[in-house]
Amino acid sequence: MKYLVDTNILLRLIQKNSPMHLDTQRAIFTLKKQGEFLYIFPQNIIEFWAVATRPIDKNGLGLSITQAEEETEKIKKIFILKIDTPAIFAEWEFLVIKYQVMGKQVHDARLVAAMLAHNITHLLTFNIDDFKRFSEIIVVEPRSVAAQA
Repeated sequence: MKYLVDTNILLRLIQKNSPMHLDTQRAIFTLKKQGEFLYIFPQNIIEFWAVATRPIDKNGLGLSITQAEEETEKIKKIFILKIDTPAIFAEWEFLVIKYQVMGKQVHDARLVAAMLAHNITHLLTFNIDDFKRFSEIIVVEPRSVAAQA
C-alpha cells in the first residue's frame, strides 16, 4: 500500500522528547518492514519547516535554519518525495467544495488532493479528526500500526 506521512508525523519523528516520538518510530519501522511505500509532498516539507523554525514559545520546535535543513535532508532520505502536479489543484478545488472546507483545514484538503492525484490511499497521522470527512482516503493512526509491531 501507499501511505502519505502527515507533517505531524515528521515533527514527532525528530522531536525526541515528544510523548508520541516512540509510537512514530515504531509505526514507520513497522510499515517499512511490511514493505509499504511511505511518501511525502513538498507541502509536508514546507509545513515542517514552518513549525521546526518557529520559536518554542510560539508552539514550534525552535530549530535554527541549519538544524531545519539537516532534519529536512534526513526526512527526504527516509521517505519518498512526490512532486506537485497540475492535477492537484483540480482535486483540491473539488474537495473543498464537496466537503465545504474552510479556514486552516484547506491545507489538509490539499494533502488529500495530492494523495488522490498520486493514487496514495492511506494517510498516517495523529490528527485523525482533521481527515475523517474525506471518504476517498483511509486514515491510519500511528499507535494502531505500532501495536502490530
